[in-house]
Amino acid sequence: MMRLRSICELIEGTADAAFATDSTGTIVALNSAAEKLFGINADKAVGEFCHLIVKGMDECGQICSENCSIKQAAGKLHPIHHFDLKVETQDGKQWCNMSVLIAQENNSKEPHTIHILRPVDVRKRLELAVRDFLVTEVSLPEEKAAALIRTTRSGVSETELTGREREVLNLLATGKTSPAIAGKLHISRNTVDNHIQHILKKLNAHSRLEAVRRAELSGLI
Repeated sequence: MMRLRSICELIEGTADAAFATDSTGTIVALNSAAEKLFGINADKAVGEFCHLIVKGMDECGQICSENCSIKQAAGKLHPIHHFDLKVETQDGKQWCNMSVLIAQENNSKEPHTIHILRPVDVRKRLELAVRDFLVTEVSLPEEKAAALIRTTRSGVSETELTGREREVLNLLATGKTSPAIAGKLHISRNTVDNHIQHILKKLNAHSRLEAVRRAELSGLI
């Protein structure tokens, strides 16, 4: 167990950009390296939801939102793998690798999370360039090329899907329509559509295609 003051001292003790959030995703502390990275003073960032400051994106587009898979995993005290995220910095968007630590404050059941960011823009751009080469020149399917060269997981990998949602998502990935999925799983089309809406929300996707692509690139399916 840690006190909030200890959490703040911890992030000030690293030269990497770091910030801490409470269980709602509100920033409670931001170190000087993070101030420099995001181009914002700590007194302005503290009290803001982190998705409004970080504005994180993955390869499919905007991923940071109120419906944060990292926040949900932390709330259940699930260990979180480090992942790549394109963030909004004072010098423009750039890729960073983010590590997330879970810290419980004394006398509180709700954990805080400590986010540590390390710039990896050159490495990530090279990874994406190699993947594109494998897809266009070697004719590997995109998801196989991504799995071959992936050096880190996506934050989407922490998304918790039910068994039925995974079934529906896998069938969507094969091109199945809602009626076809309903017939395959012996459930109503309305139930299928409800599952799809839950999947879209959890993956912060705006279409079925985006949900499938995001799930494939993150290794969810």
